[in-house]
Amino acid sequence: MAQQHTTSFRLRLRYRFDNVVAGGTAALVGWLSLACLIVVIPASAVLVWADRTAPTSLSGRLTAVWVSVGQTLKIGGAVGSPVYVVASVALALVALLFVSTLVSLITTGINGRIMSLRLGHSTVMESRHTVVLGWSDQIFPVVGELVAANANQRRATVAVLAPKDKVEMEDEIATRMHDTRTTRIICRNGHTTDPMVLARVSPQTAKAVFVLPPDGDAGDALVVKTLLALNAAVPEIGGTAVVVAAVRDTRNHVTARLAAGPGAHVLCVDDIVARLLVQTARQPGLSLVYQELLDFDGDEFYTTDAGPLAGRTFGESLLSFTTSSVVGLLHADGGVSLNPDPATPIDGCDRIVVIAGDDDAVVVADAASCVEEDAVVTAGPAPAVAERLLLLGWNRRAPLVVEQLDGYVPPGTTLDVVALDDDGAARGVPEVAADLQRLEVAFHSGDITDPQVLDKLDVPSYDGVIVVGETGRGPTAAPALGPGPSAATGSESETDDRTLVTLLHLRAIGEAAHRELALTTEMSDDGNRLLAPARDGADFIVSGQLISLLMTQISESGYLADVFEELFRADGSELYLKPVADYVRVDREVSFATVVESARRRGECAVGYRVRAAAGTGPDHGVWLNPDKRRRIRFTAQDALIVLAES
Repeated sequence: MAQQHTTSFRLRLRYRFDNVVAGGTAALVGWLSLACLIVVIPASAVLVWADRTAPTSLSGRLTAVWVSVGQTLKIGGAVGSPVYVVASVALALVALLFVSTLVSLITTGINGRIMSLRLGHSTVMESRHTVVLGWSDQIFPVVGELVAANANQRRATVAVLAPKDKVEMEDEIATRMHDTRTTRIICRNGHTTDPMVLARVSPQTAKAVFVLPPDGDAGDALVVKTLLALNAAVPEIGGTAVVVAAVRDTRNHVTARLAAGPGAHVLCVDDIVARLLVQTARQPGLSLVYQELLDFDGDEFYTTDAGPLAGRTFGESLLSFTTSSVVGLLHADGGVSLNPDPATPIDGCDRIVVIAGDDDAVVVADAASCVEEDAVVTAGPAPAVAERLLLLGWNRRAPLVVEQLDGYVPPGTTLDVVALDDDGAARGVPEVAADLQRLEVAFHSGDITDPQVLDKLDVPSYDGVIVVGETGRGPTAAPALGPGPSAATGSESETDDRTLVTLLHLRAIGEAAHRELALTTEMSDDGNRLLAPARDGADFIVSGQLISLLMTQISESGYLADVFEELFRADGSELYLKPVADYVRVDREVSFATVVESARRRGECAVGYRVRAAAGTGPDHGVWLNPDKRRRIRFTAQDALIVLAES
């Protein structure tokens, strides 16, 4: 009972205190003053009476108590006439009020500034920096490639604006990226669809602006609104900075391009991923070539002045650079021609598009003397033969994959589609098949994570297998594998989980058949790709990483948007891996200049090769891009030549 009484008393005391605080500033000051007097006056009296040197008279001791109280409470404690004492106390109170107010204002201002900085509401005062608008898994490969691109700069800045806590963003970037080299990462909090908030990252002084598609179905709408806000905040921004955006759904591509305005570049994730899936399925190993071209750690696209090559033909330029591979022309009007006719003359205003390790390595040096005529092979390529292809899974991009396949395969090629009924494949396949010219498509209902379904397909009998991310879940669908090291969330994580389970079963099927399956896989997150049960050097199209690399490349060189557009479409010049034995003799060492000359005579640009024996060995997996033309290589019949050609 005593404990209950004590607790009740404490509660009542706390309640009284809360009422005092709620009474406002005047009541709080009054009660605090009274509390101080109750403590200070008795304590001062004790000090005076305990002091042996204190006055002996009562009036003297009371005066000493007053002086002690005044000094303690900072109200002077002056002794004299009543008017003098009152005036001194008034001045002391005014001074105390002024100092207290000043300290309070300074403290409030500093706290507000610290809170503003912590919340990420301050303005970035930078110029020639890179702005990234939005937050998704793509932020990490984008920032990583920007760091690599800025490695040769003394000081570079990347400003990120997203509706996410500033400290949380900085912590995630620091966790995923341990070394930003010479690049400083600045994060700001705010909605990217508000023109006033966009000013926090100073897009008007930036050299490049990225608009990333957020995760989720509403991501494309946010990209469009962000582009509209960007144009409202900085009119004509396309003339001062390279603006690169990405949308996921092809249906939103035109809308986003209208919102971006002239001069901006808008990539469509679904379209690009579908094209590369098909190209890689047709050319095993092609994903490794694109990986090498798109990241900043290897060889990439550059341009150089025509210089002494002006007036000569494009074919002659192919052997005019020993350490660079010529692939096209950039015209004065901004147009790009990849792999033009070898007889095309080079205008003095043209720039030559090359693949090189660095722009400093692009030096004119004739390699024609290294060509060995007796090693050139003139045999034509083998005739195209109808194939059997297998598509496992169905998603929003699957119809695009089927349409793209129809533009590449020989007539009579068949495609079997296996997917869940609830993915819409049963309705989507007939709709797509009605417009196909060369490809014959058949749909089979089944769960691709079920080993019994895969066993019935006789997977090793197919010439090629494509696995796409499947979002539906059947009765025997695989359980989620947990977040692991991946940053993907929601449906994307579930999609990759199902793909990983399918790959496990396909690996078991390949091992049982004692053969290597020609497999091309689509994934959403690069972290999940590292978990994939596949051989080293297998073909993976990771949508998030791919688009991030493309956006970064285009932000550094705007003309690359046209280069990649032509590379990815079926009716332009694309990269192929062709048998090297169709170009040069494989019974002896030959210079790479000889390979380039042989390809030139076929109207193609040779840019590298792949050694089959090293296909399973990292990090390059046998891929050699832009070798020195003086380099001598002894090829085998299984090796492939990487060429830029129309077919």
